[in-house]
Amino acid sequence: MPVSKLKDLPAGGGGRWPLSGQGGFRSAQWGDMEIGYTVVGPANHAAVYKGLPGDVCQCPHYGYVFTGRIRCTYPGSDWPDEVASTGEAYFFRAGHVLSYEADTEALELNPAFALQVLMDQVEANIRAMIPNATDAQPLA
Repeated sequence: MPVSKLKDLPAGGGGRWPLSGQGGFRSAQWGDMEIGYTVVGPANHAAVYKGLPGDVCQCPHYGYVFTGRIRCTYPGSDWPDEVASTGEAYFFRAGHVLSYEADTEALELNPAFALQVLMDQVEANIRAMIPNATDAQPLA
């Protein structure tokens, strides 16, 4: 059975997504799930979903917010915004855009395949936004 302290999870999925790892994302695949630990400042992440169907995240997220606040919007739908704050567990269905409204620390459990598709596109988008980014260069 895999066991890990969250801070000991590999940055960027153990090198699968090196730029995201520099941005505060750590994860490991355990069976058909990916456990992720995110530490991030306030930011709207809409730009990193470009190129995915509908330019929205197609991965459902099950998580817990240790500190901070995450807003989940569902563009092009009638679904209301959902907000998860410090001390709250959440489920954000596929078809969303996430915004971090405060410094946030969160744990997520995700279907591994859906997260792989998402993070591969996120990495490509980060590389396009920061053309000279390297895997070893800290992101600003």
